[in-house]
Amino acid sequence: MTGVDRPRIEAAVRELLAAIGEDVSREGLAETPRRVGEAYAEFFGGLHVDAEAFLANTVPVGDRAGEVVLVRDIAFRSICEHHLLPFLGTAHVAYVPGEHVVGLGSLPRVVDAIASRPQMQERLTEEIADTLERGLQARGVLVVLDAVHGCVVARGQQQRDSSTVTVASRGTLGDPAARAEIFALIGARPAPDAGATP
Repeated sequence: MTGVDRPRIEAAVRELLAAIGEDVSREGLAETPRRVGEAYAEFFGGLHVDAEAFLANTVPVGDRAGEVVLVRDIAFRSICEHHLLPFLGTAHVAYVPGEHVVGLGSLPRVVDAIASRPQMQERLTEEIADTLERGLQARGVLVVLDAVHGCVVARGQQQRDSSTVTVASRGTLGDPAARAEIFALIGARPAPDAGATP
């Protein structure tokens, strides 16, 4: 399979609407199957993407790579494979370069590609870390995801104010002291410029 089968999704949505007792032909639902087909093509487009390919164009830096590269606050959305409801959050991605670095825009692309599949947050975190470790031959990797889950917010106990944090580390960033330093950097924000006019 090379892509999402939209006609099949549309047929399934019509059947689902009928199964909950809706009139599939009513005006408000007329375009719903098409819209859901389009949305699912976007939500699950990562099934057909090699996320590691976004890391192919690296720049050799030898031993002058610096200690760590951290990209904070990467917005992502994924779909929980248990209920097919969205979870939305923020990814923080750090790596200790080996002999190469990659353009900073590549890291959000990796996150988006892996998130655009039926997922569990725990596995998503691990898959991002594995991809960065392999694709960059990084000496260390740390991935932190903080997300709000539709299945937690909208059903069951309806915990509207809760979020879930998952962490995956590899190599040198598996060391507790190194992890603590990255966690501090994730939480740090620049102080306001004292000379700036409000």
